[in-house]
Amino acid sequence: MRLRRWIRFLIGCFILGIFVVFIFNFFKFLTGGFSTVLISPILNLENLKQNSSLEKGINKALEGSTGTYSIAVKNLKTGKSYYLDEHRVFEAASLYKLWVMGEVFNQIKKGDLKEEDVLSKTIPYLNNKFGISQEDAELKEGGITLSVKNALNQMITISHNYAAMLLTEKVKLSSVEKYLKDNGFKESKVGTDGDSPKTTAFDILLFFEKLYNGRLIEGEYTKQMLELLSKQQLNNKLPQKLPAETVIAHKTGEIYSFSHDGGIVLTSKGDYIIVVLADTAIPKAADDRIADISLAVYKYFTR
Repeated sequence: MRLRRWIRFLIGCFILGIFVVFIFNFFKFLTGGFSTVLISPILNLENLKQNSSLEKGINKALEGSTGTYSIAVKNLKTGKSYYLDEHRVFEAASLYKLWVMGEVFNQIKKGDLKEEDVLSKTIPYLNNKFGISQEDAELKEGGITLSVKNALNQMITISHNYAAMLLTEKVKLSSVEKYLKDNGFKESKVGTDGDSPKTTAFDILLFFEKLYNGRLIEGEYTKQMLELLSKQQLNNKLPQKLPAETVIAHKTGEIYSFSHDGGIVLTSKGDYIIVVLADTAIPKAADDRIADISLAVYKYFTR
């Protein structure tokens, strides 16, 4: 008798448990949360399964690598993402030119600047302004004169440092720093305190995501920025091993032991962002490694 009562008690508890779960899910359904309770775990498991395949491809590309790599990847169609040490702070190198470009277009939009405006400074002035020593200076004499439009083009497509200095001097470094804060790039610094620019793979991905979605600036200017980035002539990293017809709007960066590339890859299967920052003893080897990582991500998203 006692055994039967115990069994009935357990069965009753089981039925009560089912009833409680049913009521809970029914309530979530009425309040619009049903999909979150029942469907989300299934989707998360599927994402884990799919992302593990992406991770395997990236890990294979990283085999034998030395140094430090930070990677951020996001599919803009599906939302699938992959991150590796994405919050690690690196020297930004020429990636800071993305922010300068953003602030230049911001001031053009406000009417404070025009594309046809002509900028002109002597090389010694710019070297002194940005704390570049005589030994480290690429140029030491003469001057540089460019329209805002041409300076933008040279700064982005061939990463011309003095074009970048011309633009930065015009819009002011403090304005570029404010641009970072206004757009939520919390892990980046432009170097207003005399230090060099710093950033993370996470922040660079966020920049490209906001640009792609039109959240940095309004339509026509978004289009202009993307077109400018897609004319990049330094293509020895992310685009190196991709099919020749692949369109990628990106920006590279190199300084000392650092080698970076980040951008938006446009494909028929969906567009995605990829950012790879590297700090290695052999930057040229890092360039090839970035190309391998890029190819692995491309194959995954276009399969």
